[in-house]
Amino acid sequence: MARPAVSYRALALGADERAVGVIAGVYALLPLFAAVPLGRRTDHGRCAPLLPFGVVLISGGCALSGVAGSLWAMALWSGVMGLGHLCFVIGSQSLVARQSAPHEQDRNFGHFTIGAALGQLVGPMAAGALIGGEDMTGTSALALVVAGGIAAVAFTSLWRIEHRRTAPASGAAQGDRLPVGGILRTRGVPAGIFISLAVLSATDILTAYLPVVGEDRGIAPSVIGVLLSLRAAATIACRLVLTPLLRLLGRTLLLTVTCLLAALLCAGIALPVPVWALAALLVLLGFCLGVGQPLSMTTVVQAAPDDARSTALALRLTGNRLGQVAAPAAAGLIAGVAGVAAPFVMLGVLLLVSSGVAVRSPGHQGEEGPSGAEESPDEGEPHAGPRRGRMPLRRKSDI
Repeated sequence: MARPAVSYRALALGADERAVGVIAGVYALLPLFAAVPLGRRTDHGRCAPLLPFGVVLISGGCALSGVAGSLWAMALWSGVMGLGHLCFVIGSQSLVARQSAPHEQDRNFGHFTIGAALGQLVGPMAAGALIGGEDMTGTSALALVVAGGIAAVAFTSLWRIEHRRTAPASGAAQGDRLPVGGILRTRGVPAGIFISLAVLSATDILTAYLPVVGEDRGIAPSVIGVLLSLRAAATIACRLVLTPLLRLLGRTLLLTVTCLLAALLCAGIALPVPVWALAALLVLLGFCLGVGQPLSMTTVVQAAPDDARSTALALRLTGNRLGQVAAPAAAGLIAGVAGVAAPFVMLGVLLLVSSGVAVRSPGHQGEEGPSGAEESPDEGEPHAGPRRGRMPLRRKSDI
């Protein structure tokens, strides 16, 4: 809800396409420097404390963006929101990885990302319902304040979210930390990071720039909200059927095919198509983009050493944030020169490259191939050493 509301608020304050791109990029700037230290801390401690801290920053950033009176202030509070999102995501993803057996990770990360997709489904529709009319400044501010209040409700679900016995002993292995360079050289980690970067950049720019495209083509904010929600609904549908798709195609082929199709669909958004055709493109695109995030999480988790998994996930998030800084900035420059639809062509190229990376990425333990069989726990391991015991997730509410 907050991301499109930030774009409309910036437009109401006089931002052009370049300024919208810069504000969207600042959202990812602070997390670039904070991700790895937070991941290191989580590798040797509990995941849960990061979650309420993230909620505070997200809620406060939304509310303060709503009362900001300048583009500089909008950029600042956008950065605060981004830092809060980083804290929440590192804590929650590490929690899923720590409490899931290898063969459960694709499924559980898929369930986890359904929650994010539900927010992307409801949020744009709520923002579109609140924003509009002649007073764009006031309605966009209202949408951001409401988004902050909704984020604060998350506090009610954070009690006893982590079993203490699943966390490593405090201070364990502090002297044996694997260097970041060693993690990045682990086979499979760079591929997972790049695929995640490409898919998230596509989702992020789509959320930030579809309102700009709508303004250019005369599409009402309420319609743009519905279009973004259709994309999110398709992503949810994809993740609900992720396990059968994995059994049919396997992780590598599924990533390759969906990234390739997403590249073509992103480029199609740049065409001056009617609203119904744009809706069809976004539904198909949302389905294809739904694969990349959960499977890239599993790719990175299963490739990384056991005592560096949170750091590896943090490096994946750093790649995401690098994409969220560079891609909107590049999109703003391209939009200023070649028109507001040109960034979607850039996204098509990025996703095309990611499909090539996916086809060359190795299979990992727990991947289900066309026969539906799972690899044994010792196959495909890039490292040696004992594996920590995990507590299985007993119900969806544990995810």
